Amino acid sequence: MKYVGEAQGTTAAGTAAGSVTPAVASFGDDGQRSTRNRVARSILDHGPSTAAELAQRLELTQAAVRRHLDSLVSDGVVEPREQRVYGSRGRGRPAKVFALTDCGRDAFDQAYDTLAVDALRWIAQIAGGGEKGDAAVAAFARARMAAQAEGYREAVDRAAPEDRTEALAEALTADGYAATARSAPRPHQGEQLCQHHCPVAHVAEQFPQLCEAETEVFSRLLGTHVQRLATIAHGDGVCTTFIPKAGSPRFTSKTTTASASTAGRNPV
Repeated sequence: MKYVGEAQGTTAAGTAAGSVTPAVASFGDDGQRSTRNRVARSILDHGPSTAAELAQRLELTQAAVRRHLDSLVSDGVVEPREQRVYGSRGRGRPAKVFALTDCGRDAFDQAYDTLAVDALRWIAQIAGGGEKGDAAVAAFARARMAAQAEGYREAVDRAAPEDRTEALAEALTADGYAATARSAPRPHQGEQLCQHHCPVAHVAEQFPQLCEAETEVFSRLLGTHVQRLATIAHGDGVCTTFIPKAGSPRFTSKTTTASASTAGRNPV
């Protein structure tokens, strides 16, 4: 879900407006959401601001601004602070100002996707391009996922064998992937791990090595062969991975194609 769509718009690559966690993106109707975007954008452009300053800049009443600020504070987008006073301080308490939180700043474009793509292209070029470049990117992707997997391994190892896919889904969710686990559709015996959000989807569109490294890590964590059926990076609605039950046959390529279409467009 996009938060700052009005302020900056969106592009096909999705990099002109950052995505926000569901907790942050809980707004009312479109009119209310639009005004809150303007309030947050004004704070971004002008720095920490009082309600009076925001009301003047946006030509709103202070009561209206305070109502939107209360919602933005509740959603974790802005936070109240005591205004810094330089020089001698007058009588009374300093005015309260409102500043963007880190989460609020992430709602605006910071070109992280562009930076990541440029970095991976540089790695590929430095390695010599072609197959050598692809191998270098794959090595980076594996190293990145190996480090990330350390945080998942403890959760998976603590779980009973039959609960490990669910444990991995919970660990992924805590990392922003909104993951769920469910039984695979018949006649296949096993489970499907579904990731409803992918923080690196736009980068993975150009560098599928990221998805491949993730699949390899899932296999190691769960101690079994797994099979990727669908990915958000390739246009599917959900990243879906099949984890077979011990002793069950693997998906055939024909079945994988059909299941990928179904799994990717019918999220759990």
